[in-house]
Amino acid sequence: MAAPRNGDAAASAAVLFVCLGNICRSPLAEAAFRLEAARLGLDVDVESAGTGDYHVGEPPDRRAQAVARRNGVDISTYAARQVTEEDFRRFTHVVALDLQNLEALRLRRPGDATAELSLLLDHVEGRAGEAVADPYFGDASGFDTTWADVTAGARALARRIAEER
Repeated sequence: MAAPRNGDAAASAAVLFVCLGNICRSPLAEAAFRLEAARLGLDVDVESAGTGDYHVGEPPDRRAQAVARRNGVDISTYAARQVTEEDFRRFTHVVALDLQNLEALRLRRPGDATAELSLLLDHVEGRAGEAVADPYFGDASGFDTTWADVTAGARALARRIAEER
């Protein structure tokens, strides 16, 4: 199953997943959320971005691509981008993967922002305040753990959005 980005699609909810470089955790969260939204029949605009500009224009880490592919999603066409001020107006939910990125988002958030900021695992019962660990400097097994975490968070957030409609 391909996971095309639909940034121009009209949707009543829009979710942006954010990590540091937008090549590991946030693209996987985007992919997991797309799967769950499709399963629930949600019309949701979904993207990912990074607070840093280290990897702008690059595809996701090859290990992230591999774990996504094993779970039925192709993220090879994704390109890393950095969060913009407009993201805080365009997206209804801006979801950080860890506390450092959540704080960076709070500092960048413009005064007229409408997006709800949250930490992904805050949406999972019993996991409030937990970060999705960055697998970048580890081996491939860390990406399996990341996939499990972002899938749990994506399922919980998608259910919440579905219930709010």
